[in-house]
Amino acid sequence: MYVPQEQLSRTEIEEGEKVARRREEPGRVQFFLTLNLGLFLTAIGIEVFKAPNHFALGGTSGLSIILSTLFPKYPVSAFMWLVNLALVLLGLAFLDRRTMGWTVFSSFALSFYVSVLERLIPLSAPLTNDTLLELIFAVGLPAVGSAIVFNIGASTGGTDILAMILKKYSSLQIGKALLLVDAAIVAAAAALYGPRTGLYCILGLVSKSFVVDSFIENVNTQKVCTVICSRPNDVVGFLVRELHRTATVREERGAFTGRPETVLVTVLSRREATRLRIYLRETDPHAFMTMVSSSEIVGRGFRGV
Repeated sequence: MYVPQEQLSRTEIEEGEKVARRREEPGRVQFFLTLNLGLFLTAIGIEVFKAPNHFALGGTSGLSIILSTLFPKYPVSAFMWLVNLALVLLGLAFLDRRTMGWTVFSSFALSFYVSVLERLIPLSAPLTNDTLLELIFAVGLPAVGSAIVFNIGASTGGTDILAMILKKYSSLQIGKALLLVDAAIVAAAAALYGPRTGLYCILGLVSKSFVVDSFIENVNTQKVCTVICSRPNDVVGFLVRELHRTATVREERGAFTGRPETVLVTVLSRREATRLRIYLRETDPHAFMTMVSSSEIVGRGFRGV
C-alpha cells in the first residue's frame, strides 16, 4: 500500500517548477536556433532539389519556381523575396503585429537562406539523374524543416500569412483553400513543364503533408507508464527527485490474487521511461510496467499546454 512520503522541501519544489517551465516552452536562444534550423533545411530542399527539377509543390517556393521559369533572367530567390514581401505587407495591413509574430522573420529568413545557397551551390541541372530520389529529398527536407518550425509554435511564413487572413476575415475552410492554391500551382507546373513533372508534383503535394504530420507526431511522442510494484514510495521518490515528474496513485485489487495493489500512472519522455524501466529492473525485478505511446499530451510540464 502506498503511504504518502514526507513533504518535499522548498528547494525540490522550485527545481521541479523550473524543469516544468523549461519543458513547456523552449528558451529564447533554443527557440531561435531551432527556428533557423527548420528554415535552413527548407531552403536546402528548395534550392538543391525543388528548383533544379521544377518541382512546384505549391506555396511561395512553387510559385517562385514557375515565375523564375517564365522570367529566366531572375533566380528563384528573387521571386521568393518579392512574393514573401507582398504577403508580409498584406499581413501587416490585415493582421496585427502580434499575430504576425515570427512569421515576418521566417518569410525573409527563408528567402535569405535560399539566396545564400544559390551562391554557394549554383545548380543549373538536377543533382542526380534519379528523379524519384530527387523528389524524396525535395519533399522530405522542407517537410522536416516545416515540422521543426511548426513544432515550436512558429511558421515558415509565405502562404501561412494568407491562411491567417482567410481565418480572420472569411468562413472559408483554410485547409481546403490553401490546397486549392497549391493545386493551381501544380497544374501550372504540369502545363509548363509537361505531364511527367506534373505527375511528380502531384505525388509530392500529396505526400508532403503526411511527412510533416508523421515527423511532428514522432518528435512529440511521450510514454504513458503504468507501474504496479511492491515499493511504490521508492518509485514515487525516484520520479519526483530524479526525473522531476509526478504520478497519479491508485489503490486497486488484483483479479487473480485478490490482493490490494498500488498502481502508479505517469507520463514520461522516451529517455525518462527508459530510466524508470532500468530503475525498476534494479530495485524491484518483479514490478509490472506497461508503456503506451502518445503524441497528444496536454498539461503542466508538456508542450501541449
